[in-house]
Amino acid sequence: MGKLRQTALILGEGPTEFFYFKSLCDVFKRLTIKPDYPKHTSIKELELKIEEGISMGYSHIFCIIDMDTKDQEPERSQYQKLKAKYAKPINKPKKGIYCEVEFFETHRCTELFFLYYFRYTSRPYDEQEPLLNDLNKCVEYRKTIDFFIKSKGLHSYFERNGGSLEKAVANANRSMEDKQADGRDYTYSELGLLMEKLGKL
Repeated sequence: MGKLRQTALILGEGPTEFFYFKSLCDVFKRLTIKPDYPKHTSIKELELKIEEGISMGYSHIFCIIDMDTKDQEPERSQYQKLKAKYAKPINKPKKGIYCEVEFFETHRCTELFFLYYFRYTSRPYDEQEPLLNDLNKCVEYRKTIDFFIKSKGLHSYFERNGGSLEKAVANANRSMEDKQADGRDYTYSELGLLMEKLGKL
């Protein structure tokens, strides 16, 4: 029988999310956060990682989703199907498994949440490049593993350079309110909701 742990497995789609959530382990001390990511960023790979996490006995699996890759078919339908599959908690008492799988989306990508450490925007980004440019006006940032390692923890790097997680959460939540109010489907992040959730676990 598996053992239930108050542990969160955070699945990102690539190294950006992996390094960022690793850097948050100091913030959420009581939580065992294990960031991980599939070697290939396909929905199928993500599903395999979720199944692996469930069988390992994680109580929460949080999937960090970049929506810029879900704008087109077949990814969009595959992603909707995956969300529907885990809409209800996985409950297998005989195996000692109870797991909630949740998805947290950002459009275009996680870097928007990084920008929210510094300032709010609802500007539409058709490409990643202009978003990275805006982020670089606030803080030097390179989307490379080399840079992630050199920054000695992305979260503290942003805070050392004048950003703040509180501000990022507030800005992300504001983006969700604006999104609902004006019905837009771009430039928003649900990562503020995830941070609040991690704080309560």
